[in-house]
Amino acid sequence: MAEPSPPPANAGLRILLSKDRPAPSPPSTAVSSHADRDRIIGVFRSALSRTEPPETFALQTVQEAIKPQKETVLVLEENQSLENALRALLQELVSSAVQSGKKIMQYGNSSDSGESNCLITHLLDIVLYLCERGHVEGGMVFQLLEDLTEMSTIKDCKDIFGYIESQQDVLGKQELFGRGKLVMLRTCNQLLRRLSKANDVVFCGRIIMFLAHFFPLSERSALNIKGVFNTSNVTKYEKDAMDGISVDFNFYKTLWSLQEHFSNPALTSANPAKWQKFSSNLAVVLSTFEAQPLSDDDGKLNNLDQEEDAAFNIKYLTSSKLMGLELKDPSFRRHILVQCLIFFDYLKAPGKNEKEGPTGSMKEEIKSCEEHVKKLLEIIPPKGKEFLKSIEHILEREKNWVWWKRDGCLAFEKPPFGKKPGQAGARKRKPRWRLGNKELSQLWKWAEQNPNVLTDPDRVRMPSITEYWKPLAEDMDPSAGIEEEYHHKSNRVYCWKGLRFSARQDLDGFARFSDYGIEGVVPSELLPPEVNAKFSSKPAEKAKRPKKEDSKGASAQPKEQQVAATPETDGGGSAGDPEEGAVVPMDSDNGAAEDSQKRSPGEVSGPESGQCDPEADADDGIKTETSSRDARAGEK
Repeated sequence: MAEPSPPPANAGLRILLSKDRPAPSPPSTAVSSHADRDRIIGVFRSALSRTEPPETFALQTVQEAIKPQKETVLVLEENQSLENALRALLQELVSSAVQSGKKIMQYGNSSDSGESNCLITHLLDIVLYLCERGHVEGGMVFQLLEDLTEMSTIKDCKDIFGYIESQQDVLGKQELFGRGKLVMLRTCNQLLRRLSKANDVVFCGRIIMFLAHFFPLSERSALNIKGVFNTSNVTKYEKDAMDGISVDFNFYKTLWSLQEHFSNPALTSANPAKWQKFSSNLAVVLSTFEAQPLSDDDGKLNNLDQEEDAAFNIKYLTSSKLMGLELKDPSFRRHILVQCLIFFDYLKAPGKNEKEGPTGSMKEEIKSCEEHVKKLLEIIPPKGKEFLKSIEHILEREKNWVWWKRDGCLAFEKPPFGKKPGQAGARKRKPRWRLGNKELSQLWKWAEQNPNVLTDPDRVRMPSITEYWKPLAEDMDPSAGIEEEYHHKSNRVYCWKGLRFSARQDLDGFARFSDYGIEGVVPSELLPPEVNAKFSSKPAEKAKRPKKEDSKGASAQPKEQQVAATPETDGGGSAGDPEEGAVVPMDSDNGAAEDSQKRSPGEVSGPESGQCDPEADADDGIKTETSSRDARAGEK
């Protein structure tokens, strides 16, 4: 008989573990789970009856319901249990509100008191406070909001979304946004699918505006990166003429056929046949608008600024019976013409290569049509020029958006600069640039890529003399009545730049500066006759002539002494020709005398007035030195 094999060495350990470990019991665990959920629901239901703010009892309620392992933060399993219990409690409150016949966001309000004690709003406030403080998982409140919108009707969803808008600043915080942005995006998209684009336009706009503020501008989920057009937005109009209609049906079809090109501009620009059809139809529409201009009375009748309950529609009706009335509507014409400008702006969008952009002939047609459209927008009342200026500003700003998308949607906020660890004492190598620095190298690179930049008429250029001095000429007009402190001649930078321009372009005017000051530099054709007569007469030169002769005599006298004293100093070897020594200093002295005479005509120039003449001092020094040498020679 074979002996039983000995048990393995770890058999006792296995028996001990299986002995001490209780056997799993799925039914009892399920009962315990439901019991815990009911207990949590009961704790929060009693907490909803309290009227204090959530910060006074919210954390205490969670600790009583969950009994967490940590005092202030729930772990993963505890968060899941709390979320399941709160979702069940929210479902019970919604069903009770529906049975009572009240609105969901007004369930629990007493009819006598005007205070708002909605139980669902109170529950959301408690959960939002716990999520904001980090006591529970941050995405829990977003999950409750999604469940609430799914269980509610469209009317109740408007009130629910009003609560979301009121808590937008709290929901948009970084600690909550990262946890619930996808849930909130899914909630808003589901609401948009349920809403009617014709009947719920305002509510759809509220949702879109909330998403634009809730998500950052660089959020790629909200961007149309590929530039896909909404081709499902089809404009339906009548193809065959109806009896009893006095409107030109051919023009009716021509006008509404433009919407086919506006809905997908890429197909029109890529197909020459479609482009020719579009340009011919647009020419017919523009000529019709020009032939039937609107009066100011039409603009006053349709001025929406004076109407308190003005209704705005995203699309116009396309019935042929309304064609005559729509042609008299300024907003309808602006609607069509602005669509044309948007269409042209897409065709001229920056960053396109030669294959994507329009051809040479198409560019000319686009330019002519665009100018025609702008002229028509200017004459449409009311405030046609202001309206066109606003549209041009919007389209100009749109180019920045297009460039940003083509560059890959780079982040707007850059991280702060900080030194990397271990590189504090490292020596940085300066980058080498082709032309010495970054700015010059970049400028040279732009010049190579843009050879026509120097011939561009819009580049910065030097203004003409008449153009630059025109503001000063207007100030000099007595009829303008401009005060002295606001005069352009008080601007030192303006005068300095003007003198530089005059020195290059108008030497005659620049010469008048010494006689008349800065006002004498202004060209005579810009000045009024009475002002021009003041600066046209030449100053008398009688007072200048004797002073010039005196200065010449005063400057010539030291030169004679210098010529006489020169042979005695160095023996006549280094003095040079007496004529050379006499001519050059006299010219410089005459120029100095003239400058001093122009500055103050009453002063007397030269040594007689006590001025210092450097050449006379030099001659006196030479004469003194020669006399001292003769004296020493006599002593010897």
